[in-house]
Amino acid sequence: MWTLVGRGWSHGRALAVWAAGTAQRGRLEPLPTPTRGAPAEFRAWDRLYTSAERKEKIDMSRFSVENIRNFSIIAHVDHGKSTLADRLLELTGTIDKTKNNKQVLDKLQVERERGITVKAQTASLFYNWEGKQYLLNLIDTPGHVDFSYEVSRSLSACQGVLLVVDANEGIQAQTVANFFLAFEAQLSVIPVINKIDLKNADPESVEKQIEKVFDIPGDECIKISAKLGTNVERVLQAVIERIPPPKVHRINPLRALVFDSTFDQYRGVIANVALFDGVVSKGDKIVSAHTKKIHEVNEVGVLNPNEQPAHKLYAGQVGYLIAGMKDVTEAQIGDTLYLHKQPVEPLPGFKSAKPMVFAGMYPIDQSEYNNLKSAIEKLTINDSSVTVHRDSSLALGAGWRLGFLGLLHMEVFNQRLEQEYNASVILTTPTVPYKAVLSSAKLIKDYREKEITIINPAQFPEKSKVTEYLEPVVLGTIITPDEYTGKVMMLCQARRAVQKNMIFIDQNRVMLKYIFPLNEIVVDFYDSLKSLSSGYARDKAHSVGKAICERLKDSLPRQLFEIAIQAAIGSKIIARETVKAYRKNVLAKCYGGDITRKMKLLKRQAEGKKKLRKVGNIEVPRDAFIKVLKTQSDK
Repeated sequence: MWTLVGRGWSHGRALAVWAAGTAQRGRLEPLPTPTRGAPAEFRAWDRLYTSAERKEKIDMSRFSVENIRNFSIIAHVDHGKSTLADRLLELTGTIDKTKNNKQVLDKLQVERERGITVKAQTASLFYNWEGKQYLLNLIDTPGHVDFSYEVSRSLSACQGVLLVVDANEGIQAQTVANFFLAFEAQLSVIPVINKIDLKNADPESVEKQIEKVFDIPGDECIKISAKLGTNVERVLQAVIERIPPPKVHRINPLRALVFDSTFDQYRGVIANVALFDGVVSKGDKIVSAHTKKIHEVNEVGVLNPNEQPAHKLYAGQVGYLIAGMKDVTEAQIGDTLYLHKQPVEPLPGFKSAKPMVFAGMYPIDQSEYNNLKSAIEKLTINDSSVTVHRDSSLALGAGWRLGFLGLLHMEVFNQRLEQEYNASVILTTPTVPYKAVLSSAKLIKDYREKEITIINPAQFPEKSKVTEYLEPVVLGTIITPDEYTGKVMMLCQARRAVQKNMIFIDQNRVMLKYIFPLNEIVVDFYDSLKSLSSGYARDKAHSVGKAICERLKDSLPRQLFEIAIQAAIGSKIIARETVKAYRKNVLAKCYGGDITRKMKLLKRQAEGKKKLRKVGNIEVPRDAFIKVLKTQSDK
């Protein structure tokens, strides 16, 4: 119990205000006087609700469908998406123009540390042009291939895209991939050539590349410098002129698509929604088409770029919705929301993401298992492309087998666990999924199918019980200066790749397309990827097994007897290392004398070691196990 001191709060008064607010309006009222000295939960509660109450609610009805444009910015890594987004926010008056405006929409700590966009972010911009006020809903998307699922989800809420290309680097592999995502979604594409201020910029050459690769006329390209703000206003005008308004019906019952979500520990799930039909407002009872659960809407609004409450959201608009969803399973990405007792045909949603690499994740201390479980559940609502399966290890205890879209995705997920939830974990070496066609009738009966997918090396069946193994392959696009073509082709051939196409996109650059075994490019194909091989390719098994044995040999403490370390595939031993035994000098007390005396002592020592090897137990230290599972060798 704590009492009123000066301008502080008494426990009773705080609870009285809490109760009164709850009774009167169905939710918590802000504390009317300062809460300094109050318990942490009251301070957090007061800060949370007073900030929301002080914001004046926006009337979104003033934006007719004809004056709405929904668009995304897509590009290769480091081509200037986030910088362009910063300038657009400044031009529309959404944020003040200062020198500190860098990666304004990148809100995660990991994004600012790495200088990349990991999570697609939404911002609603209000822009006056030719006497009309337009609502421009902007979504800034990631550029790395590991986060292409974020891009595909974002495009579902858009009618057009800005395709940003670096005037110095030109078209890159992810530029091509993102263009075809937009092309398949039948979106309007506005090509934007950025960084024309650079010394080596060649916008005319890039314009020709865009025309040749994407069949977009060169005169449709907009040349800008997002850093300096040069010609950026022309981009806003092109968005209004070239991107069509959404095709929606406000008189129809509500139909909203959940295309993204975040989790707030005080308010629960904050769903990012795109309204295709109808209207939604505070107090409405909505139903999830996936779970069939009913929720009451507590708040709706737009992101400007921070949350800005609104009276209502209308069809054609993109915003956020809070409806007291506390369970992570209640907000599925791709779900359709509709009004209670007004069911509608669910929207198509999204194709489920396909994990490309798998890794085991375990708490450092098993007492932290439940805390880590809660953290993983909350983080996966923000990143629905991660798959989670329960797993266990004799050495590490209970844990999970997680599926990721790539190695960077895995690293970012692990970093977010540490930064946002203070969770320390052991992450095992990543592997790729394999399939096996079984020949054993017993195994087919056990698995209830002839073809099985293997995501855990411990479950890999013996060769004698399998007809054939199948490995995943991907279509890879490489764009390189022509002088490096020979070296790149040799590298691809060494990785068991099969060439599919080769196109000269200009006088100096070549686009190569190869079919790659996924395991060959997951492991150290790029300079930034330094992971050891984790697959099961037989021709590399010896070198991989030998490397693991050597690392385990360096990590295990020596014993009074020899320890044999073996790597095996099924029953076949493919590599071996030996940890030498400690040896006591039993001849130290012998000063001269008959040789038979010395031989007798040595024989007795050998017999003792042989007996000890039969009954001796080896305890593998946890540190040794972690060293072996490191994705990068220290050697």
